[in-house]
Amino acid sequence: MSGSGRALFKSSSFLFPFSSFSSSSSSSSSSSFRFPSRTCSSFSKARMAAESPSTDINGQDPSITTRTPPSPASSAVDFLSLCHRLKTTKRTGWIYRGIQDPESISDHMYRMGIMALVAPDIPGVNRDRCVKMAIVHDIAEAIVGDITPSDGISKSEKSRREQEALDYMCKLLGGGSRATEIAELWKEYEENSSPEAKVVKDFDKVEMILQALEYENEQGKDLDEFFQSTAGKFQTDVGKAWAAEIAARRKRGEH
Repeated sequence: MSGSGRALFKSSSFLFPFSSFSSSSSSSSSSSFRFPSRTCSSFSKARMAAESPSTDINGQDPSITTRTPPSPASSAVDFLSLCHRLKTTKRTGWIYRGIQDPESISDHMYRMGIMALVAPDIPGVNRDRCVKMAIVHDIAEAIVGDITPSDGISKSEKSRREQEALDYMCKLLGGGSRATEIAELWKEYEENSSPEAKVVKDFDKVEMILQALEYENEQGKDLDEFFQSTAGKFQTDVGKAWAAEIAARRKRGEH
């Protein structure tokens, strides 16, 4: 989105160091991240274990003590607690443009999921996979925030940060088939490598311009740049049709 990423999450409970996300290419990057206290313990232990193969998840020599792995329920709750950031992190492109009470990352992903659910049948496209992809595609932003073109961070650096964040989130979830599915869906979307990815990429843009139209009508803003940034970039018939309908309503001044 045309907004801003924030490398430092504000929390009164815990400071989590994540030095690999720091970058000299942007003043908005930072070597520290703040996480909810409920997730930090397991998350930092997983990182410690990954970076120190000679130690277990508690930082101890496995030849001396045998650790008990977290239960599936514990891993799931840790993962879901981290995903709470998606509910509280606002889409910063709207913040930059002075939008009052802007949508969160999860607001955006939820309506994309609804779009996938109500879209017409498309030959060769798996609807269920589109719904899943829609609610996964920005999941790494729970850690890295909403990094946008105006932040001065290259696409390759953005991708690197998000990939690293996703890897840690999958470890936090405990690995297994669900974590693998999340990672595969995210990668498929990022690489635009399937018919489903192309549909969901279009929904990402459609949801953004629909939200822009709603903010224009509700708050009297001129958000034409969002419409210009997506013009001619839709890949699917449904994306083109929905975008054309939104543009027509904007031209007519409809809410």
